[in-house]
Amino acid sequence: MKKEMELLAPGGDIDAIKAAIVAGANAIYCGLDRFNARNRAKNILISDLCGLIRLARKNGCRLFLTLNVIIVESEIPALIALLNKLVNTRIDGLIVQDFGMFYLLSRYFPNLSIHASTQLTTHNRGQIEFLNKLQVSRVNLSRELSLPEIESLTETAHKNKLLTEVFVHGSNCLSFSGICYLSSVHSGNSGNRGRCSQPCRDKYETTAAGKDFPLNIKDNSAFFDLKELAAAGVDSLKIEGRIKKSHYVYSVVKSWREELQRFYDYHNLSTENDALHRVFNRGFSNGFLRGNIAQEMFADSPRDHSATHLAEIKGGVTTKNVEAAKKELYDLKTDIIAEVRSKIEPLRSRREALQILVSGAIDSPLEVVLRTSDREFVVMSEVNLVKNRNFETGSKKNNGASLDVELLSKRFEKINETEFFVESLNIESLSPGLFLPFKELASIKKKILYILNGSKDFVAAIDVPQIKGQKKELIRPTLSLLLSSEDELPLCGKCSGDLFFQLPDSLGEESSFFGDLFIRERRLIPWFSSVIIGDDYEAAVEFLQRVQPARVVTNNSGIAYECYKRGIDWIAGPYLNSVNSFSLLCLQETFNCRGAFISNEIKRGQLKALKRSGDFQLYYSIYHPILLMTSRQCLLHQVTGCLKDRIDENCIQRCEKSAAIVNLKKTSLLVKKTKGNHHTLYGSEHYLNTDIVADIPDLFSSFLIDVRRIETETRVAGSTAELVELFEGLLVGRSGAAEELKESIYPATNVQYTRGL
Repeated sequence: MKKEMELLAPGGDIDAIKAAIVAGANAIYCGLDRFNARNRAKNILISDLCGLIRLARKNGCRLFLTLNVIIVESEIPALIALLNKLVNTRIDGLIVQDFGMFYLLSRYFPNLSIHASTQLTTHNRGQIEFLNKLQVSRVNLSRELSLPEIESLTETAHKNKLLTEVFVHGSNCLSFSGICYLSSVHSGNSGNRGRCSQPCRDKYETTAAGKDFPLNIKDNSAFFDLKELAAAGVDSLKIEGRIKKSHYVYSVVKSWREELQRFYDYHNLSTENDALHRVFNRGFSNGFLRGNIAQEMFADSPRDHSATHLAEIKGGVTTKNVEAAKKELYDLKTDIIAEVRSKIEPLRSRREALQILVSGAIDSPLEVVLRTSDREFVVMSEVNLVKNRNFETGSKKNNGASLDVELLSKRFEKINETEFFVESLNIESLSPGLFLPFKELASIKKKILYILNGSKDFVAAIDVPQIKGQKKELIRPTLSLLLSSEDELPLCGKCSGDLFFQLPDSLGEESSFFGDLFIRERRLIPWFSSVIIGDDYEAAVEFLQRVQPARVVTNNSGIAYECYKRGIDWIAGPYLNSVNSFSLLCLQETFNCRGAFISNEIKRGQLKALKRSGDFQLYYSIYHPILLMTSRQCLLHQVTGCLKDRIDENCIQRCEKSAAIVNLKKTSLLVKKTKGNHHTLYGSEHYLNTDIVADIPDLFSSFLIDVRRIETETRVAGSTAELVELFEGLLVGRSGAAEELKESIYPATNVQYTRGL
């Protein structure tokens, strides 16, 4: 074993943070009451943070803060104000998703360590290099990866001086993180804003395969895979659970700490994980990690599996055994809660009290003594105190002040933003009527803050310059098309804008075909999807090398990095979740991005606030099937059934099927598997937004319509060519075009545009 791995625990509230500390965590991640992707957790207040940092450090534990949501334009000032506070704490890292926040941190707050969130669904080496350029120090890898894939990405990360962390326990998402819009579309609760309502856990109408919970998968557990994770070079083992209570956190972290210690001390592992089964779980699977993506990863119910498991090992799942198991587990939970309470009660998470004694006499230095419960230090002025009856307090001319309790309290108030608070200020030993220059008082304060903040210089508040948008000018937006079949190529002469052609997630056996197609049809612009893993990523890079396209659209940041490196113009796709002006500036300045699709998750007012700089082009999709999720798991197992019980190397390349599931509100969802692509879930209706053309003029360079053959309940009157003509009429302002489109395309929705984030 090369090194010990960090055990990284969740902290949804103060008690959970304390429980993680006493259970043996090396590090804890927690969120504030805003800007974090677990809004359902109790979370902590900014006023709690410094005390918790002090407590964690005192117990040899690091504390990371989750700011892992996308940020809308109106929140930027509040975010900058928060970062100005955090830069003067000893927080060990910020977990980030939004490209605008990456830009602000790397450009204006370089002292804060940046961690890439799982919301960025990092799964190929290009994404590691992309994040490295954003000055990330560690990256949380996608949960869907196998051990060989993790090892390969960790090797790339270490070459770039990045650390890797891997989720090893807790809830699994069925979708790749960050590109799930199921909750956003159906309830207005976006996973990219930390408000996921977990509709994948809901009950649906019984499927043809006889399943009531077709999208519900078991929890993740790598408890028996420590040896392989260590061999892969992983730096941090991350436990999910920021909405869990302190007794859960304590039980899980304690089990993992004991297992890790056994591994470090004796180089062997347990053969049982009963302690993990006795707290909330949906059953466990390490299918992704082992590359065994099989039907057994699904669970028939999202409810707690702990009583069922205990009943199984005590004679079978009968009503009597389950009830007895519930009673036993309740008693155990009561005992654990009492144990945790007794262990965390002595831990104090408030900021530490500080007593300040100020003394001095004329013609001698000012002496400031600072005392805590366990230490004392002294700071002295470099100039002597003076007494001057003609000195005007606060005078700009004299630039000094008469020292009294009121003035000193004000000068030292910044101390209350550290891990300490001023409990008392005593000036009884200070002669009255003495003066000291403001500059010297500022120097004393700076020295004090440096000592209190762990020998870290205090950083003055940074006033981040506002982005200056382009002057208002008339923009005549073009109409662009997204295609996915050769049969659609006759549309090439029908639109005024670009022709984007969707490449499959895996080029595989069709690599030569697609290469030939793009070399022959130079007007086609490659459109890369969000998920491109392992060999599929290498094939995509080879495609770029062979075709040498003038421009691409990519929803994958790894392909974006390759384009940047090769000097290929690229446009950020809609699933890179661009929603604020600093995100656009990040892509433009850092990666020479030429334009970006703005996410369909934001509404009219949020869109209007966007600013673009220079010749950066903005795009928006006004007509498309609504992609709700992309999954590495087979979504058909639980819906129609499948002759195979697991995914093999032929599934992604050759499988082509579709089916529907219906929730208890009678809303249907389309399960779609096409050749070369991962499984996807689409909404029942196409998205249609004709309003934006008139609502927000002079912002977008082009509007996109998606004419790929993905059938939902939406029906279209007329041919695709006629549809294109109607949209062209809308863009040039032809009277009645919007009404004709709404009559021709029905039913459709623009709920995201009206509801937003």
